[in-house]
Amino acid sequence: MMRGWILIALIGGGIYYFATETDKLDKPIAEIQSVINGAETKLDSMTGTKITRKENNVPKIPSSVIERLTSSELSELQSSFTTHESLAEFKDDYCGFGLSNPVISKENLQFICDKI
Repeated sequence: MMRGWILIALIGGGIYYFATETDKLDKPIAEIQSVINGAETKLDSMTGTKITRKENNVPKIPSSVIERLTSSELSELQSSFTTHESLAEFKDDYCGFGLSNPVISKENLQFICDKI
């Protein structure tokens, strides 16, 4: 039983090494990615739909934050949750010691910064 785990660990370590420390897997990964992209393109043309990757989705506001905010504060926060870049900009602008927002109260702003 122990030999099986050791073998799995060695194989995993070898794959990790080749994926991170060398360029040996770059070509196979690129080929697989091109096959996936080709399949997505075919699917799009056949069905007329577009595949949206999860990482491209709009960030979600945690429900505990939504419950706590007033409607004007929530509206202000929703304008910042349009892309991951705008969320990072919100964090830079308002999440720090002594920073404030003209619409969101200091307590709610601290709560938002703790939750996102």
